[in-house]
Amino acid sequence: MSAYVMPFQLTILGTSSALPTSNRYPTAQVLNVSGRFFLIDCGEGTQTQMRKYKIGFSKINHIFISHLHGDHIFGLIGLLSTMVLYGRINDLHIYSYSELQKYLSVQLQFLYANEIPFNIIYHPLNFKKEQKIFEDMKVTVYSFPLSHRVPTCGFRFEEKPALPNLIPEKIVEYQIPIRDRQRIKEGGDFITSDNIHIPHEELTVNKHPARSFAFCSDTRYDESYIESVRKVDILYHEATFANDNNELAQTTFHSTGADAAKVALKAQVGKLIIGHFSARYKDHNIILKEAQAVFPETRAIIEGEVINIEKPLLISD
Repeated sequence: MSAYVMPFQLTILGTSSALPTSNRYPTAQVLNVSGRFFLIDCGEGTQTQMRKYKIGFSKINHIFISHLHGDHIFGLIGLLSTMVLYGRINDLHIYSYSELQKYLSVQLQFLYANEIPFNIIYHPLNFKKEQKIFEDMKVTVYSFPLSHRVPTCGFRFEEKPALPNLIPEKIVEYQIPIRDRQRIKEGGDFITSDNIHIPHEELTVNKHPARSFAFCSDTRYDESYIESVRKVDILYHEATFANDNNELAQTTFHSTGADAAKVALKAQVGKLIIGHFSARYKDHNIILKEAQAVFPETRAIIEGEVINIEKPLLISD
């Protein structure tokens, strides 16, 4: 691994479910992939949390909204208003159920007569099958349907593999000219002046393995989305209830900690993080322990922590 690895970091802004508490905000997370900042859900108080944990508003160009329940969208109009006041001019992309555009347009019309200094570009999600919704040079993002009371999607972020480094000693040994080096990094072999074939694998070393993160918002346990999260490095999965409210979880289309852990186990993920805890639990350790009994590599998220997604995985507060 190279001395410096570009960040693949998740910042937790909210961990509560429908009702915020005195020390927990509704769902919101920010994923930093090599300097690209993606906001995932935007519950009430998101911009306050972003300010508290030093995430610049101008860095957010892509917002992913899993579904249109209030605890996942009530922070949006406040965030957009702040962007207007800051004089934002860059396009803002929002990926969501198509009805969100109607919801926001009414508010923006009332506040600004829709005369805001930047474009909001809406990308409707597909709630029937997995779909690639964003791609650039560093990352690819997919949406996939979940099982909730309203149309809901999860999201998977896959880092693109970095080109390997040429081994300096091999450059000298085989006198590899500059014109050939990029081609070799991209997978090519090298033919020496003596017509000796040197394979790509002998000449290069990988910088770091590509990393991945999946976000499973509100959903009841359903094996239909397991393939969409298979073998990700970190899976976030809602865990609203403990087993004592398993029936309530089913009727409200939510998951218990044990449900989230079953998904992690069957999908063979690296680590599981759980959140979206019901306000009825003053201490979510019961949910965590029930999840760990099924999938030991589980932890409960807390506001403000930064999770570094690596291979092997490193988690730091």
